[in-house]
Amino acid sequence: MDPGHDPARDSRLDGKTCLITGATSGIGKETALGLARAGGRVVLVARDKNKGEMVRQFIKDQTGNPDIDLLVADLSSQADIRDMATRFEQNHQQLHVLINNAGIILFERERVMTPEGHEMIFAVNYLSQFLLTNLLLDVLKRSAPARIINMSSAAQGWWGTRLDLDNLEGEKHFSGFLAYASSKLAIICFTYELARRLEGTGVTANTLHPGLVRTNFGCNDQGKGPIQFISRVFGMSPRQGARTSLHLATSPDLDGVTGQYFIKCKPRRSCPSSYNEKLARALWRISEQKTGLSPPA
Repeated sequence: MDPGHDPARDSRLDGKTCLITGATSGIGKETALGLARAGGRVVLVARDKNKGEMVRQFIKDQTGNPDIDLLVADLSSQADIRDMATRFEQNHQQLHVLINNAGIILFERERVMTPEGHEMIFAVNYLSQFLLTNLLLDVLKRSAPARIINMSSAAQGWWGTRLDLDNLEGEKHFSGFLAYASSKLAIICFTYELARRLEGTGVTANTLHPGLVRTNFGCNDQGKGPIQFISRVFGMSPRQGARTSLHLATSPDLDGVTGQYFIKCKPRRSCPSSYNEKLARALWRISEQKTGLSPPA
């Protein structure tokens, strides 16, 4: 995508419903703005209701698009995700674009656990994507052609990252950086397996690395997190960082394209282990158990 790409000019989304998580700041907010400018009916998912309402009104004011909805959910909570998916289907008959954008990184030496007993980074970055996507698959299939876009990261290849199925949540040893990288690799494995399972349905699934972006992602309480410092010095703007997500959501050139990893709007190779289909199937089974989508083995 060239710097002058304008989704509202080049690819319209009139009459199409888009849902995006992590929509109140950074890349997510800019992606939501782009979807709204393209005429889409945009459903924002936010953890904080007040912030969500402010962003909802901001997008309406900036784009002139009145069709912006808000769903409030804490993506670390599977109960919240289930409730949010139910509320979405109660109010929307179709879903054409699902963008799983939300993500976190924590610089903790010890695991932070969700109330449901999952390690926080793995829960928000990966399990939320797996659960929400599966809960919305029926409406996506009914709306086909539809697109699923999962936010990953170049971290999926950091330091020879591998997916240890016995240590997915840091059960044996934990590092915040490695937990983040592992969660991003899990997203890619999930996306590729999802694409295989959706073959012939008219629903595509792709994943991306947005690039190094100047956002508040990775900051600690003092706002001086190492990732934030590096991104402020070397990173692109959130609007530039949203380009690949918008390209995947709107480009007619990507009709039918599925099971790909994109950087700067172009398909690229992800790390070698992400293409291990046996690993991906095993991850899927474990994820079903961790999200209650299937009974424990």
